[in-house]
Amino acid sequence: MTDETPETTQLPPCPECGSEYAYEMGALLVCPMCAHEWAAVVGDGVAHGTDANNGASASADVIRDSVGNVLSDGDTVTVVKTVKVSGGGGGSIKAGTKVTGIRLAPGGAGGHDIDARVPGFGKMMLKSSVVRRAN
Repeated sequence: MTDETPETTQLPPCPECGSEYAYEMGALLVCPMCAHEWAAVVGDGVAHGTDANNGASASADVIRDSVGNVLSDGDTVTVVKTVKVSGGGGGSIKAGTKVTGIRLAPGGAGGHDIDARVPGFGKMMLKSSVVRRAN
């Protein structure tokens, strides 16, 4: 009898939030902290995380909308839920409002990563989690 233990591989941390608690679900790796899913590529016996949508390593500069579409400067987006506006006059941006010509601002304060001119409100920062890229 030999004392052989099965070879285990260390799963990579989540490319979105850096959490070390990723787990396998079929062919994907899943982060329980932020719900990000990515493909596991095994070549040299070590699992390497790549973004499931484009096969490239996930980057902190990639900003996605509420349904996972990659956003870029100049895109038109639609607000998917009513957003209360704080400060100077208040009010709320209604769901369905179209915002054209957005500018991405990675690392914005409080998760606000889109710089936009919202009709009826003027220039403001939005969170990518409350918009969807328009077709």
